[in-house]
Amino acid sequence: MAAGALKTTRMTLAFSTLGCAELELDEVLVLAAHHGVDAVEIRALGGMIDLPAYFAERFGTPAGLVRALEHSPVAVCALNTSMRLVGATQQAKEEFLRYLPWAEAAGIKSLRVFDGGSTGDAGELSEALSTLEWWRETARREGFLSDIIVETHDFLVHPDPLARFLEAAPDCALLWDTHHTWRKGGQDPLEIWKHLRRNTRHLHVKDSVSKPSGKLPYTYTLPAAGEFPMPALIAALAADCFAGVMSLEWERLWHAELPPLDLALREARQTGWLPLSGAKAYAE
Repeated sequence: MAAGALKTTRMTLAFSTLGCAELELDEVLVLAAHHGVDAVEIRALGGMIDLPAYFAERFGTPAGLVRALEHSPVAVCALNTSMRLVGATQQAKEEFLRYLPWAEAAGIKSLRVFDGGSTGDAGELSEALSTLEWWRETARREGFLSDIIVETHDFLVHPDPLARFLEAAPDCALLWDTHHTWRKGGQDPLEIWKHLRRNTRHLHVKDSVSKPSGKLPYTYTLPAAGEFPMPALIAALAADCFAGVMSLEWERLWHAELPPLDLALREARQTGWLPLSGAKAYAE
């Protein structure tokens, strides 16, 4: 099995490096191992969000990245890119493809892309599907094993556009941002799970209260201190034997006022907001 590849068929617990963007890769892996986290999804490292540039600077070649990962018990479950299905220019596509040599060498199966857009109208839906088809043709031609997962971030937080997208692309893998569809889309997580469970490979979790802060109509809180219905979501995932990734997306890179990720992880585990481990979640 390639370095960085997932080693379990049960739910995998992870966190995003948005919460510790200042750390180097080795420090991230140590932090995850310390908290008993199975995997990390990488959005930023060493203060950089241009991951191919970071990897080239620190490790030289994809083989160097493989060597950096091979002795850690922690897997890399995704590389998070900035490409959007709606509005993907030729330059954006070329920048996205820079991630592929690193992901392929390290056995990292998922590359996050955003949905983009805002309304999910016919024009945006057509553009999203066109970008998706471009990727699929490229992946077939190049023989890529890594694949994209589309985050419910923009137009896909709304129920009708989401339904139309999945009808047109029924086999598209999703990264379900549970907080976005709940806060921005006004959808009950238990209800939307019924429609997304076949497509969801990875999900983001975070907590908040309905009190405005800064530019947001809500305020992020430590896990279990907010209003997100996490116990009900955990129960629904367990009932369906969800075998994907559950990742704490602690957005400290974008919201510097948030406390350190280390504290968020401790709170999440001590309160039971996150299960003790992916495997234990189904054993209890």
